[in-house]
Amino acid sequence: MWHSTPYSQSRFALLFHLFFALYLSLTAALPLSSDTNLTKVPLVYNPKYEKNGTKSYVSLLTKYSFAPTKEGPYFITDQVNEQGKHGVLKKVGGRAQVRRNVLRKRQDNGQAGEVPAEDQQNDSMYLAPVKIGTPGQKFMLDFDTGSADLWVWSTELPSSLQSQSSKHRIFNPDKSSTYKNMDGYTWKIQYGDSSSASGTVGTDNVNLGGLVVKNQGIELASQLSQQFAQGVGDGLLGLAFGSINTVRPHPVKTPVENMIEQKEIPPSAELFTAKLSSYRDNEDSFYTFGYIDQDTVKASGQDVYYTPVDNSQGFWMFGSGSATVNGKTINRSGNTAIADTGTTLALIDDNTCEAIYNAIPGAKYDQTQQGYTFPKSTSADKLPTVSFAVGGKQFYVQKEDLAFADIGNGYVYGGIQSRGSMSFDILGDTFLKSIYAIFDQGNTRFGAVQRVVQGITQIPHNFHQKRAKSYASTGIEPGLRRWQRRISP
Repeated sequence: MWHSTPYSQSRFALLFHLFFALYLSLTAALPLSSDTNLTKVPLVYNPKYEKNGTKSYVSLLTKYSFAPTKEGPYFITDQVNEQGKHGVLKKVGGRAQVRRNVLRKRQDNGQAGEVPAEDQQNDSMYLAPVKIGTPGQKFMLDFDTGSADLWVWSTELPSSLQSQSSKHRIFNPDKSSTYKNMDGYTWKIQYGDSSSASGTVGTDNVNLGGLVVKNQGIELASQLSQQFAQGVGDGLLGLAFGSINTVRPHPVKTPVENMIEQKEIPPSAELFTAKLSSYRDNEDSFYTFGYIDQDTVKASGQDVYYTPVDNSQGFWMFGSGSATVNGKTINRSGNTAIADTGTTLALIDDNTCEAIYNAIPGAKYDQTQQGYTFPKSTSADKLPTVSFAVGGKQFYVQKEDLAFADIGNGYVYGGIQSRGSMSFDILGDTFLKSIYAIFDQGNTRFGAVQRVVQGITQIPHNFHQKRAKSYASTGIEPGLRRWQRRISP
């Protein structure tokens, strides 16, 4: 029989403390799982969103103010230097020095004219439920890792605009006991086609899936151009770095920056993640804040791959020095890319873009569409296998996402297009739907896991219409349930 002695007791105590310390260190190093008070923020598919390749491309021309290098109806006429987000070139005096171009459209008579609002896709494919104020007022916002403003429709807008916008939820600061006005603070977002949104600023509580951020800067819209007003969403929640926030005289912190400062998310997981479900998935789309969804990672059978982020321009920018098309590597030494959840397409350099479409039988560049197109009857085995580097690892694009939208003549508009004069790629939803994305703000790095998705045999003739029931058609209040997209095979 074993007898306890002072030595054995002290040894046992030492071993216990060592194992307990090891346990604490291991659990502290792991992001929290979803069984804590941190929950998923579900995304819903926008019921009014209509895929249109050219309109989406024109929206990117205005958002990032780059000059097209391929022929088409839309082009850039002049350049001016301003402060703001879009088309960032370099840092000057601590603020972003940018190039803003004016987008024009060639008319039938050969003259150049203004770009009408209906020529652009000013809506979001995914929307997320967010509550603002006390008691919480519910909104459906576009989560955008390519910008850093949180703005909403508000009662400060002209009454004529409010009366015409029954589809929008409008924030009323007078109905929130926690709202505080920030005297003298204003905000303004202006794009290359002269469209703009602007207004005043205050602070209030913001509820994201049960996680409450206190005293968050809220940008109340008092003016919206037609381009901004015609979308279904109630505003935007920016998830880029706060250095490109447009509030003046001083930027305000982003929701994630405030989560970190207020310790609403653990120091070991100062991050958020995005899972954007594709057309064929029977899965939820969601964001998480403060933890990585381990079920999604385990389903991939892989570890998260991380690469450093260069946030000097405010974006989630990382090295992307190569791509592959059907296993053939395209060297793009020094190339960089940004992960932008507010962008539907993927924009890349012309050489790589041409290599992709040269590998698709019947593909062609359509000047009238200002984009690459290919036959919608193309079978999966005829579509190339395409990947882009995230740091030092290749991640593949789902073949179904090589097709973005039906253009009505037996062809589809490609999900990957030219980035024009821009010096970096924009990897939007076309790419992000193929991965589980981790935006690690605390460690200034971007993580990715290749998602396992079933292949397809052919681009469905009505793939752009095959969508699950949305909150609009079900009548169920957004944010009160987890919405699941179910697609028939």
